[in-house]
Amino acid sequence: MSLFVFFAVLAAAAMHAIWNALVKVHLDRFLSITLMTLGMGAVALLALPFVEVPKSEVWPYIIASVVFHMGYRSFLIGAYKAGDFAQTYPLARGTAPLLAALGGMVVVAEVPTPLAIIGIVLLSAGTLVLSFRGGAHLERLNPRAVGFALGTSIFIASYTLSDGSGARLAATASSYAAWLFVCDAAWALVLCLIFRGPKALPVLARDWKAGVYTGVLSGAAYWIVMWAMTKAPIASVAALRETSILFAMMISVFALGEQMTGWRGAAVLSIVAGVVALRLG
Repeated sequence: MSLFVFFAVLAAAAMHAIWNALVKVHLDRFLSITLMTLGMGAVALLALPFVEVPKSEVWPYIIASVVFHMGYRSFLIGAYKAGDFAQTYPLARGTAPLLAALGGMVVVAEVPTPLAIIGIVLLSAGTLVLSFRGGAHLERLNPRAVGFALGTSIFIASYTLSDGSGARLAATASSYAAWLFVCDAAWALVLCLIFRGPKALPVLARDWKAGVYTGVLSGAAYWIVMWAMTKAPIASVAALRETSILFAMMISVFALGEQMTGWRGAAVLSIVAGVVALRLG
């Protein structure tokens, strides 16, 4: 991974953390994600006249990614119903890079170097520790909640591999990203209507400005990730993207005045060590 790509992915991770920290909308997580996805689609729609229409061989990847994103959102809902999502989501974020690495070996025949594997493991471990606040809540996870969390991680890894492969096959990463965001937004709206009904539309419309704002930040961050996957191994990019949780922690400590505890320090060391290993690998 070149130094430019490395810092670009870190910038994308920081952007991901920033929009999560700054957005203040009175919506539940599902509607917030839907609103963000619609914002991404609306902004991408403006870009369509300036990018290439994907060739026929690219569309299966876009369609697959939309399906995987739909599954991802569906499992988010299931995680809410199964238990405390704040406990199950870290399992998804922490295990997704590992699954992406394994999937990358099979799907795109990318075998990470030993040092890169160490970096992926350290990053995943640090993400889990930081999210679980030292693992204090692990014992309270029930099998159903774990199932939804791991299912979510499978969908994250799946759309990561699909988008990495599709972006490589497309004329440009920008072309792939713009068409994906538009298609994903259309189906996110359909999914929202299925789960929440037409009554959700006025709620979403009320916070449309937040949707555009988060859509721009999230769309730019994920566009960088897809572009990076055309320049570097998918597994390494996917793992490095999870440093967003490190940036989120820094925001909470330095901007919100939260305490830097021992488990946070240990998690930071693990994540930083993983980042260094990925860069050297």
